[in-house]
Amino acid sequence: MENFDYENRTRIIFGKDTHKTVGALIKPYADKVLFHYGGGSIKKSGLYDEVVKSLKEAGVEVVELGGVQPNPRLSLVREGIKICRKHKIDFILAVGGGSVIDSAKAIAMGVPYDGDVWDFFLTKKPIDKVLDVATILTLPATGSEASDNTVISNEETQRKVGYASNKVRPLFSIMNPELYFTLPENQIANGICDMMCHVFERYFTNTLHTDLTDGLCETTLKTIMKNGLILMKDKTNYDVWAEVAFAGTLAHNGLLGLGRVTDWASHRIEHELSAIYDVAHGAGLAVITPAWMRYVYKDNIGMFVQFAVNVMGVEGSFRDQEAIAIEGIERLKDFFKSLGLPVTLKELGIPEDADFELMAKKATWYGTEREMPLGGLKKLPWQDIVEIYKLAM
Repeated sequence: MENFDYENRTRIIFGKDTHKTVGALIKPYADKVLFHYGGGSIKKSGLYDEVVKSLKEAGVEVVELGGVQPNPRLSLVREGIKICRKHKIDFILAVGGGSVIDSAKAIAMGVPYDGDVWDFFLTKKPIDKVLDVATILTLPATGSEASDNTVISNEETQRKVGYASNKVRPLFSIMNPELYFTLPENQIANGICDMMCHVFERYFTNTLHTDLTDGLCETTLKTIMKNGLILMKDKTNYDVWAEVAFAGTLAHNGLLGLGRVTDWASHRIEHELSAIYDVAHGAGLAVITPAWMRYVYKDNIGMFVQFAVNVMGVEGSFRDQEAIAIEGIERLKDFFKSLGLPVTLKELGIPEDADFELMAKKATWYGTEREMPLGGLKKLPWQDIVEIYKLAM
């Protein structure tokens, strides 16, 4: 097991009607907030009115910024920074899914900073100060409600880049499974895949003596899969949503990766697809992750056999480890298919003449000071990334 230093300040307020307490929760910290959200869904559902009512009853002034899109845009982040500075706002309330929360985190990074917030994403320079962020989660998927990560897309350069710091973890996050009942099936499926892939990035490791986190990863994956299938048929099951939402938070709050060398190659390979083709992150991961598995499994076949047996329920002779490992990967693809997700780049709508070499070089920052191979389980230079894209096609 590797050394680690774990800190997570995020308070989780979980359960029915908890979103109605948001005003009282924020009031001790701020008298004015930036209310940050996406499209019109929170207005159609009535959540927008309930949030505004709670804030006003608590005496919290509201300044709004909607319009967050999937793969949140740098241009809107910059607009939010200007609004916060103009109105002297030092607290952001993000009401939405991971895109809204990531956008809010980036705004919180940029307001106290003298330069352009994109500097942090390009250089990974440390943050001195951030605004406080709180969230009301409307789509369990990314785990951003308790993570130290934010991922932003620069439309001008077609780059999608992440940044990590404990300082961007939300102060608190409200999770009410009742708010997830009206989500469309494709968003549920994408969210299930995203959660699972957050676990995969931590689970597949060469680090030894990680029995505890191995077991936590495997249980989290099985919980997501079991309950995710139920959700696709019964979207208003509170108890099932509670299981999935809680698992989604655990999948990405850092706990499952403690003491292990993590990977993250699949995420970074997928980011280049999202940056250029604006595909849904979960759908992209459903394609890239099994392709990555097929490319690297021989480098630690025991880990993939363990996954196949403990998570995917594969049986067979342990004398034929390769057969067991491959069967586990195929069963994962079948699970993604059962959710209606694509499992090839062709199904995802990526053209056959896509410039894989360009994407692979961007993923590895080829030709820059930050150039490095991707992955922890197997180091992958850009040439290997090209082969994974080809496998995924």
